[in-house]
This record gives sequence, structure tokens and C-alpha cells, in this order.
Amino acid sequence: MIVESSLKPESAGFRQVVDAGDYFIRLVKEGETVRILDIEGNQAADTLFYSAANPAEHYSAIDTIQQQGNVYLTSGSRLLSNLGTPMLDIVADTCGRHDTLGGACATESNTVRYALEKRCMHACRDSWMLAIAEHPEFGIGKRDIAHNINFFMNVPVTPAGGLTFEDGISAPGKYVEMKALMDVVVLISNCPQLNNPCNGYNPTPIEVLVWS
Repeated sequence: MIVESSLKPESAGFRQVVDAGDYFIRLVKEGETVRILDIEGNQAADTLFYSAANPAEHYSAIDTIQQQGNVYLTSGSRLLSNLGTPMLDIVADTCGRHDTLGGACATESNTVRYALEKRCMHACRDSWMLAIAEHPEFGIGKRDIAHNINFFMNVPVTPAGGLTFEDGISAPGKYVEMKALMDVVVLISNCPQLNNPCNGYNPTPIEVLVWS
């Protein structure tokens, strides 16, 4: 469902452009609002959320899908943790639908899906591993990498129950905005994938904004 935000970018307390293939990691406190902005359109932002108090508690696709009865996320969706705790509410969304099933690209999946020579290409799991290695202060380890949300990514479910990667339904300036219901660590890989249309075969920057 399309819902626009009343928050103005110029009033945000924090703004950061995240280049294609780069990562973003930051603490967002309870009550703060975080927006992920698709600057040029047709970009995928592979996102994980963790409880700042206990990184073993993280966003759960299973609990979230079960609770809302929908495999897609949009305004009105509540993101739940693997302990069933509400983590964030999606309060605004100008894209309309976000993927919970497609997972994140990895060197292994690049090899299986595309070709042996694609194994060495950069992938979202590489970005996440680099982020947690360079920021040990958040206490997130390799075993904590779990389900992710693919904001702006278009992964239709086929009549046979399979998944396909299609051209994005986002556009320049589209965004999704969430209000934190607990202190959360936001970890994003701005997807570098070149082998399917999730990024239009041309990964581009996103921007992250936070309001207190």
C-alpha cells in the first residue's frame, strides 16, 4: 500500500549515501525513524535487523510472514524477530511491495545460478561479512547472518510455487520508512548483483536517513 511520509529529508538528523556494492551499519534507537531511499530506481537493498541488546535476536522472515499472512512487505507491515518480538513498523512506503523470500546473493549462489566464473564476483554476503568484521562493537558474528529483506526487489511467486527475479517495480526517489520499536542495528548490503534484473544489471546508490 502506498503511503507517503510527512518527514522532510532536510530535517533528518542523519543522512548517508551508500554506494552500489557497499554496506551500511548503524544503531537506530527505539522511537527513531529510518528511511531507505532508492536514489536512481530499480536497486535492491538487502537488509538485516538485530536487537542491539542481543544480536542473537534478529529479524525473522518466518515469524513476520506468518503474523501478517503475506509474503510481501509494505506500509502497515510489522517486522518481528525470531523471538516473536516486534522490531520495526513500516510506516511509509512509496514503492508498494518488498521481497522477503529471494534471499541474498553469495559467491556460492552466483556459481550455481549463473556460471563457475561468476563465483569471484562480489555479493551481498561478502558485504555483510566485511561490515561485521570492521565493526565488532555491534557484537554480530557470522552465525548471526540470517533471513534478510530485499527492499525494492521484485521476486514474484509463480503459480507453481517457485520464485523468479524480475525487473524492479521501484523508481527514482521511491522509499520505505520504518519506526524502530526497540534499539536495532540496521545492516544493509546495497546489492552489487550484475547477473539478474534485480538491479537492472546496473547497481546504483541508495541513501539512508534517520529522524529522532
